[in-house]
Amino acid sequence: MSTRVFQGIVLQMKECTDRVIGVVDDQGTVVSCNQLTWIGEKWEGAAAAMTANDGPAIIYGDKTFKPLASRGAHFDYAAFVQGSDEQAKLICSMVTVALNSAKAYYEEKHDKTAFVKSIISDNILLGDIYVRAKELHFTSEAQRAVFLVRQVGSAEIAAVDVVQNMFADSQEDFVISINESDIVVIKMLSDGDSKEIYKIAKSIEDALAQALKVKVTIGIGTVVGHIRDLARAYKEAGVAIDVGKVFDTEKTIINYENLGIGRLIYQLPTVMCGMFLQEVFKKNPIDALDQETLFTINKFFENNLNVSETARKLFVHRNTLVYRLEKIKKLTGLDLREFDDAITFKVALMVKKYLVSRGIES
Repeated sequence: MSTRVFQGIVLQMKECTDRVIGVVDDQGTVVSCNQLTWIGEKWEGAAAAMTANDGPAIIYGDKTFKPLASRGAHFDYAAFVQGSDEQAKLICSMVTVALNSAKAYYEEKHDKTAFVKSIISDNILLGDIYVRAKELHFTSEAQRAVFLVRQVGSAEIAAVDVVQNMFADSQEDFVISINESDIVVIKMLSDGDSKEIYKIAKSIEDALAQALKVKVTIGIGTVVGHIRDLARAYKEAGVAIDVGKVFDTEKTIINYENLGIGRLIYQLPTVMCGMFLQEVFKKNPIDALDQETLFTINKFFENNLNVSETARKLFVHRNTLVYRLEKIKKLTGLDLREFDDAITFKVALMVKKYLVSRGIES
């Protein structure tokens, strides 16, 4: 368990007493203390004294020690207070109560986090999910969203700490470090509204940008109603990032539900995509269109095939745009003013983009 939890508590207690308060591990190393210069010191004799004695409090030197609750017979951590008088024993007992509560809370959180990680990693059988959820008193049926936070560029190891601090107060939310660049956030939702989900993703993006100047892309899976579906939502979040990288390069937050036809294209075999382009562009390959023509086509699509509006956005006369569309028709055999031809051309552009992303230029 992170010793930062202990450190936060002992520092708060500094305002209540003038005694030095801290925590040692089972080797006698001071891991937390309100006297910062003591952190890192090693008191092997104190550790040996606590191992040899099982009393409510152990006096060693000028300090009072009291082991924290442990799952095994051997203690993992012990609280200490400077002094060996009755007041020191009383303070040590009070400190132990506070630290035990924090330790239990975060150990339960850790166990649940490990459980959730095994689900999204497909490292647990379906039947075991139900058994383990019952053991951990885990809320199985609830609306949850999975956010995959992927750092862009060089990875910052402190990013996971920033995200964890955002959700530290909830036992139902989980932050999992997958690798150097990927962090998964599993958030319980109040109603599963898309605006709520986007707001959560945006808050994560803003927090990382502000704290570490880190740029991220966030993929969001579909909302699930049961923990058994978390693995599927996690995969969907990954697909959202991959598809967004191809078709929505300007977006930093991509929802799997909003991928549209790009999701279908991404799942097609590249051979089939190449055959489709050859069938659509029988006259000339799509590469025969220059950048200015492609820019005109994209603007035409952006303005819902409206000739007048597109001409206005391009700062050209309407007749000039009509001439360009006729030229495209002669080159490709597709009239973009016709709805069916426009759909075919739009899909063909996306297929071409997908092939290029896979390193296939033709």
